[in-house]
Amino acid sequence: MKERTAGASSLSIRFVLAAVFVCGAAVLLAPGVARAASCCGGSSGASLLLPKFSNAMMDVSVEMETYDGYWNGDGAYIPDPPGSSLRQYRLNLAHAWRVADNWQVGAYVPLVLNDNRYEATQSGSQGVGDAAVSFWYETFDNVLCVAEVRKLEDLRPAIYLGAALTVPTGVSPFDNVKSSFDVTGRGFYRLDLSAIIEKTVYPWNVSFQYSYGVHMERAVNREYGEYVEPYHKKLGDRRLWSFSGGYTHFHDGLDFTALSLAYSDLWQGDGTVDGRSDPVTALNKRGLAGTVAWTDSERKWTAKFSWSHVLRQEDWGRNFPATEVLSMGLSYVYR
Repeated sequence: MKERTAGASSLSIRFVLAAVFVCGAAVLLAPGVARAASCCGGSSGASLLLPKFSNAMMDVSVEMETYDGYWNGDGAYIPDPPGSSLRQYRLNLAHAWRVADNWQVGAYVPLVLNDNRYEATQSGSQGVGDAAVSFWYETFDNVLCVAEVRKLEDLRPAIYLGAALTVPTGVSPFDNVKSSFDVTGRGFYRLDLSAIIEKTVYPWNVSFQYSYGVHMERAVNREYGEYVEPYHKKLGDRRLWSFSGGYTHFHDGLDFTALSLAYSDLWQGDGTVDGRSDPVTALNKRGLAGTVAWTDSERKWTAKFSWSHVLRQEDWGRNFPATEVLSMGLSYVYR
């Protein structure tokens, strides 16, 4: 009985020290499973979420996105011609600040490098991608993760409600660019409203995210460097949902390793040109992703590696390129 009590006490101490950080691990360490391809714009517009009770957070990551074919409008997968090599590299800079007990804001800027060879065409470009600013509200006042479920209240999840504005700071098809392979952004403002539901019952966690985005209409008088008759264009509304699950393993020094897997579904409806329906810009993409992350014992430094993957099969996408994304990142939390 004495040995059992000591073991329970050790687990309790570990849980208390780590609860604040691990409770948000399903959100903070979740892999990015929906990416914007370079021919559709080069940034993910990802938001950074602070762990509960932290003051600020800085995140730096590098990504390599490799393209291999695409899905046409009917959902059929079409491979690229032999010898093609399409890649986009991104350096992502993000920062989040706590502005009130349950409120936080964030900013995200990607730096993009395109390196493409398609049949006999070689092209490359670099520049800033589309930036994003975000606002998040935590609907809970205390840490909601638990070591075990003893009563119904222990099942209460952490819920985040947020809004993000994507700003078209990148080079888009409507700028002085000759090829779709050389764009770094989409060229549209977009407002996304999001909800994240996350629950941790040590050492397991699950999270669900849903966001709905609305693009803002813009005037167009140039396409791929050529001036055209002016018109107004609007991309369709965008819906993204994802589900992830993870496991956290604590090491003897109270640092820990977190593993997570995720599935996502991205859908965008028909756009409009001068108020008339434009189905060409409608798209869909499903994806899988995995992340492994390590956090030090003081819960300040986190290093993570993610792999986003798509199945090159019929109906896993529509009007969208098939890509693989490798990402390595480092973040620091200010207490």
